[in-house]
Amino acid sequence: MLRMFSISVTVSEWGLTLRPREATGCAARWKGFLLPAALSTILLLTCAVGAAQQISPGTVLPVFLNSTLDARHDKPGDRVTGRIMQDVLLPDGARIPRGAKIVGHVVRAQPVSPGVPSRLSLTFDYIELRGQRIPISATLRALASTNEVFEARMPTNAWDDYGTSPSDWNTVQIGGAGVYRGNGEVVSGNQVVGKATDSGAVTARLMAAPDRGCAGASAREQALWKFSPWACGVYGFNDLKILNSPGPGAAGEVELQSGRDIHIDGGSGWLLTTVAP
Repeated sequence: MLRMFSISVTVSEWGLTLRPREATGCAARWKGFLLPAALSTILLLTCAVGAAQQISPGTVLPVFLNSTLDARHDKPGDRVTGRIMQDVLLPDGARIPRGAKIVGHVVRAQPVSPGVPSRLSLTFDYIELRGQRIPISATLRALASTNEVFEARMPTNAWDDYGTSPSDWNTVQIGGAGVYRGNGEVVSGNQVVGKATDSGAVTARLMAAPDRGCAGASAREQALWKFSPWACGVYGFNDLKILNSPGPGAAGEVELQSGRDIHIDGGSGWLLTTVAP
């Protein structure tokens, strides 16, 4: 489990007094100590990184994929990279920060052949956080094209109603949820289904979408970035499908299939859900 802790800080001319509110492990040993400011900063990073183990199953990871995927050219083992697009709050209060790097690799790449569809499978292996690699295993809930991601970032306000900054924008999430940054609401019709910040970060509980193949929901709020709470499947691609894992041994392997050669440009959006390795 990736563990961190919250602190209250007392500043004096000598440094910082650390007073962890729920300190555990190495943080607890320093509770109440007066330490120089530089040493305090090092201690905070050491405690956060040293306790990094794994990310609990059921955590949603909103990812911007840097890599381009192509079933005609990719080979097993090819590196795939992306970045986490919104702070991800974990059950123990720790956070995976926005911008953290996520790394995976291609498992198989198969172009179209007569009577045989194109397939491409990959796994996401770890997140790089403060110099450490945190192993993950994840499935893919929703995938959006570069264009769908772009559209979700753009305001729906009339040009003369954009406001003075992006914090005034109204946007539409991938899947159709409306975001009103001004009042901090994510809506479906007249129903509030989530929260939004003035910078556009969206949190909500995942909602089941059985008609699109997603029966699962979440009991806690998740970081969704540009996706709707019910987002499921593929958006912006013709004839591309997310296949279910063939068995327990393949947990965490993402497999895609299409009647044409699979090609996914860099800049696509991926809504991953972690599973037990």
